[in-house]
Amino acid sequence: MLFLKDPGARLDYAVDWTAACGTGRTIAASSWHAAPEGEGGILIVDDAVEGAVARVWIEGGREGEVAQLVNRVTLSDGTVDERSVTIRVGER
Repeated sequence: MLFLKDPGARLDYAVDWTAACGTGRTIAASSWHAAPEGEGGILIVDDAVEGAVARVWIEGGREGEVAQLVNRVTLSDGTVDERSVTIRVGER
């Protein structure tokens, strides 16, 4: 899925891991990575886990940039998985 983000906005995005967690598993660890990296690019400012949802807050970005936000989770049984969100930076 592609999301549009204004360079001046500070927004949150989330990945819902409910289906991956299934019965009895929980998110033990979650980390986020933005690519490409570099000065003026998208900056991760905070993240949180709310039940089976991993959330990230971002700001910045260069006009015309297309970036990937990658969420990597480790579940309580040791399973590791990743999902990504595509962000296009442009004036809104």
